[in-house]
Amino acid sequence: MSKARLPFWDPSGSRFGGLPTYPWKMAPPHLATKRQLAADGLRPGGQPVCAQVMWRTTTNGGRAAGVPRTTGVAYLYDRALAKPKREPSPAQLEAIAKALRARRLCPQCGIEKDYCLPKRYGVCLDCHEQGQAGATPAEPSRSDDRREPS
Repeated sequence: MSKARLPFWDPSGSRFGGLPTYPWKMAPPHLATKRQLAADGLRPGGQPVCAQVMWRTTTNGGRAAGVPRTTGVAYLYDRALAKPKREPSPAQLEAIAKALRARRLCPQCGIEKDYCLPKRYGVCLDCHEQGQAGATPAEPSRSDDRREPS
């Protein structure tokens, strides 16, 4: 094991907040992160975090309390205690479809686009471009005008 990984080898959990700690890619195979569980169609299902993986990083994302900014942390869950993902009900799927359709429907022209409307415009790109083409250039602001001394 390299010296870089050695600081994070603590299977007993005596050094890092009572959680067994493993270096990157050295955790036992029965432990998985939330993303790994999700990829297998599972969820933690209310079980507590049973271990963690730590690694050196140059960003401060994924920090745990008392860990320096140069250390990344990923929490691990036991695959044996994981539960299958819950399936959304037909009513939930219908509500999501309705909400997504509302994000694609232009309020100005009433056409449903194949993309979500930009929030900054509030209308589809075609309506926005038509509005821009008919607009006159703004007059210069008063702060740009030079005032003569009185």
